[in-house]
Amino acid sequence: MALESEVPARFASQAVGAEPDWDAVYAEQLPRVYNFFRYQLRDDALAEDLTATTFEKAWRARHRYRRDLAAFSTWLLSIARNVAADHVRARRQFVSLEQASDVRAAGTPEEQAVRNSDGERLAALLQQLPDRERELLAMKYGAGMTNRTIAIATGLSESNVGTIVYRAVQTLRDRW
Repeated sequence: MALESEVPARFASQAVGAEPDWDAVYAEQLPRVYNFFRYQLRDDALAEDLTATTFEKAWRARHRYRRDLAAFSTWLLSIARNVAADHVRARRQFVSLEQASDVRAAGTPEEQAVRNSDGERLAALLQQLPDRERELLAMKYGAGMTNRTIAIATGLSESNVGTIVYRAVQTLRDRW
């Protein structure tokens, strides 16, 4: 069932099989999809690549989108979840020394340490959470999804999503 409150007005008048305005979709959904990947992977360049892959897959599968089943943003984030899962499965464990030597830090070591301190601490705490909790937090805070849209995308109940997110946040606060 589509969530009309989450469907922008420019999509609301379209028939079930009609194609949305892709320029508008891209402009509206790009930050949400990008932040979903950025929050999960903590790598801006990789987040950009996976965001592009998500939109490419959505474009190719546009004929399969059904407004009567889910909001467009929910459908798009479902594709993003699959792209993230594919990436994690394909990710290599090791980087060659040649590749590692090309990585350069931004700013002075002190500035970098200050910038990364809380982020690294949060990332370490997030890694201690189960995969499902990390994914729900990425959807909630990285992609800015509501509990309802997360529930639709994951197949969980809205109440269950809220409970899991609340408990995960409490766990992070307790460990901080």
